[in-house]
Amino acid sequence: MQKSLRTPRQILLQSLLVEARKAKGLTQADLADALGKPQSFVAKYENGERRIDVVEFVDITAVLGIATSDLLTKIEPAVAKTRPAAR
Repeated sequence: MQKSLRTPRQILLQSLLVEARKAKGLTQADLADALGKPQSFVAKYENGERRIDVVEFVDITAVLGIATSDLLTKIEPAVAKTRPAAR
């Protein structure tokens, strides 16, 4: 399994989170405040400088008012494309 900040799935997740934040009308600073984190936390995962763990993902989607499953559903087709064929 490739573990990189620049995989297509990671880039897709970043763009979905940015899109959701903007749709909610929040700045990076607004989201960071709601999460109890510095603005740089949001900037770094949105710009691909750091990955978020599952707990951070759940917290972020909660603040954005979206279901984690909604974002994961959008990522799942990309997961299927990257899996090796079954033998």
